[in-house]
Amino acid sequence: MKSIGIRLAFWYAFASTATFAALFLGGRYYLEKHAIDALELLNAAEFEQIRPRLGPDYAKLSAVEIEERLRETTEYASVLFYIEIHRRGTGTVFRSSNLKGQSIPDKPGIHYNSVVNGIGELRVSEFIMEPMEIMIATSKRQVRGVMKAYEQLFVGLLLVMLIASSAVGYGLSRLALQPVRLIQETAARINSDNLGERIPVPAVHDEISNLARLLNEMFDRIEVAFNQTRRFTAEASHELKTPLSLVRLQTEKLALEGGLKPAQEEAVHMALEEIARLNQIIEELLFLSRAESQAVTLQTQLQDPRMMLEAFAIDARVLAESRGVKFIERLEDVGNVAIDGKWIRQVLLNLLANALNVSPRGGRVTLISQFRAKTWSVAVEDEGPGVPVEQRERIFERFVRLGDSRSGSGLALAISRSIVGLHRGSIYAEAAPNGLGLRVVFEIPANPLV
Repeated sequence: MKSIGIRLAFWYAFASTATFAALFLGGRYYLEKHAIDALELLNAAEFEQIRPRLGPDYAKLSAVEIEERLRETTEYASVLFYIEIHRRGTGTVFRSSNLKGQSIPDKPGIHYNSVVNGIGELRVSEFIMEPMEIMIATSKRQVRGVMKAYEQLFVGLLLVMLIASSAVGYGLSRLALQPVRLIQETAARINSDNLGERIPVPAVHDEISNLARLLNEMFDRIEVAFNQTRRFTAEASHELKTPLSLVRLQTEKLALEGGLKPAQEEAVHMALEEIARLNQIIEELLFLSRAESQAVTLQTQLQDPRMMLEAFAIDARVLAESRGVKFIERLEDVGNVAIDGKWIRQVLLNLLANALNVSPRGGRVTLISQFRAKTWSVAVEDEGPGVPVEQRERIFERFVRLGDSRSGSGLALAISRSIVGLHRGSIYAEAAPNGLGLRVVFEIPANPLV
């Protein structure tokens, strides 16, 4: 059982039911004991009825005389009592008629249980009147009937107790774990886009409130670290732009002045390419920093994206043909969505570039646009080697470059995720439907942003 709530409910039900069962078993023991004590009291009361009947000269009485004195009394009491009298040296001198000629087994002790064939279990009490031993027994049938009814009641109530305690335990566990669920839900919402949100801390001072405070302190430290990283990225990127611009200008000047040897000229052109690449990385880092700090303002318009996609498809086909790849677009539905066309085009270009980088010559890259469940969904499929399941989330992180090098700088998909996030959408990767390649999908709510 992975759920703490279910485990708490189980243990509560187990403890409650076990306690209830223990109380019932203890009650059964004492109920049976008192019932047997009552039988012994009845036997003693019957003995007090018999003793005066025997008279003071009981020791001299013959068996016939004992029969005459006790028969009427024992017949009257035969519904309840079984009576047998022994005399030392003589043996049995009297036996009540309800014993039907059978003897009550003699066992050690004053009170004991015994079984007589055809009669059943008896509670026997022995009374000594020298030289006679009087055995008076009472049937335990009624006691057994009461105990059986008690046990049936016990089983029924035990089942009711188990069901009731399970329901109560589950309710109590949910009530007790409600602050934990609130902590879980709040912690799940906190990410790089809303590091300022905190877990509500109840006024009481208990273990859960202390946990919430500790988590809030941890989030404070994480927010500080994130802000420092963002500031460093933005400031470092900004500070690098000026010296890189100077280096580019000087390098371009060398290239324009001429007089360089072929090897030197090639080195200058390589330097210019690397400088351009560094400038692109700096611009991308600056954009990511602004996007994470919500400093990017979108110029969104409610529009049908079909025209934008058709215009993009023209450029995409040219780029694909230059790589020996076929580009296919499928614009399946019509609808309106609030987007900034410039930035969505950037997302599409990033996804296209990644798909072209891994697609074999003669392969296909497919763009699919759909409107479904109030969502605009766009997918870009390639026929490359694909990405393992455990790596599909990582490709949207900064500078993550897998074996197939899906992004030149390792920032294209991170930028795409930021742009889609600014549109209140989501982006994810999955296996292509045909089992070959990767399918990258972004979804944006198909209703105006407010």
